[in-house]
Amino acid sequence: MRERQPCVYLLASQRNGTLYAGVTSDLPARIWQHRNNVVEGFTRQHHVHDLVWFELHETMESAITREKAIKAWKRVWKIELIEKSNPYWRDLYAEIGV
Repeated sequence: MRERQPCVYLLASQRNGTLYAGVTSDLPARIWQHRNNVVEGFTRQHHVHDLVWFELHETMESAITREKAIKAWKRVWKIELIEKSNPYWRDLYAEIGV
């Protein structure tokens, strides 16, 4: 995975646990920040650290549009999205070129 690649991602606290949708241009660095509680907020407060899904985009504008759409989805749709590519909810952090 190349650096500075616009990306939408979903984090989970555990399988079927609390979910968080985010957008970034540097996925490895952003997930590291979540995992190490560098950023105050929702993921730190609710221990949401496992990268369970991500999607690369050509532009930050398209990534932000997709993130906003996913945030508006019903929870069951987000779970279906995760389980399509990651049925066991593996933490994908080690696979993103950290």
